[in-house]
Amino acid sequence: MARKRHTPEQVVNLLRQIEVGVANGKTTTLACKEALITEQTYYRWRKEYGGLQVDQARRLKELEQENSKLKRLVSELSLEKLVLKDIASGNF
Repeated sequence: MARKRHTPEQVVNLLRQIEVGVANGKTTTLACKEALITEQTYYRWRKEYGGLQVDQARRLKELEQENSKLKRLVSELSLEKLVLKDIASGNF
């Protein structure tokens, strides 16, 4: 089965839809089935996005992507520095 990637906006909207369904007397399982997601996905999303507005969720994902890029850059630069240090000291 192919995986579907949801945007942060879609996730927040689905969480709201499920919360409204539960508030109207549906079970969490039934509300999740109507939203076409599993309960596990619902609880994982609720843990990550719970209480966020749509724009906040979008910004969170942007910051996570930027953070991962910066971590990669730092690791690459650290590796280059170590290699240059070893070459300068004659340990190659």
